[in-house]
Amino acid sequence: MVSPLPVQPTGKVSPTTSGSQPHSHLLVCSVTGFYPGGSEIQWLKNGQEQTAGVVATELLQNGDWTFQILVMLEMSPRRGDVYTCQVEHVSLRGPLAVHWVAQSESARTPMLTGVGGFVLGLISLAPGLLIYLKTKKGEWLRDGASGPGNESPVGS
Repeated sequence: MVSPLPVQPTGKVSPTTSGSQPHSHLLVCSVTGFYPGGSEIQWLKNGQEQTAGVVATELLQNGDWTFQILVMLEMSPRRGDVYTCQVEHVSLRGPLAVHWVAQSESARTPMLTGVGGFVLGLISLAPGLLIYLKTKKGEWLRDGASGPGNESPVGS
């Protein structure tokens, strides 16, 4: 029997909010699609290894003979902090590093301002459009001109 070739893992970091402490967040490192099952995964904050608040699931086998694992880090991010999920596996020449950079809440403000302005613009446009259309309809009726719903027969 020929042993299968090693398969390289892929990694993804996703932030979530943790309910256990206020202002605490959970970073989830999802490492999947690797073979064989042995791997070493660690969290780094600004290049320093983090051991407190790290929890990992059991190694799970996928239906295609590859494996996956989730490694979570509970942290309180500060703007500019760089968190790295670092994966070492026999299939890799060097560690796989997946980074996540903490951003302040104000980083989202320009986008929210733009969306809010667009919505307010639409809300302001609707009454103005209604007033304009009602005024136009009133002119048609007052002047005896033909308009929507007020057509006069030709040659009468």
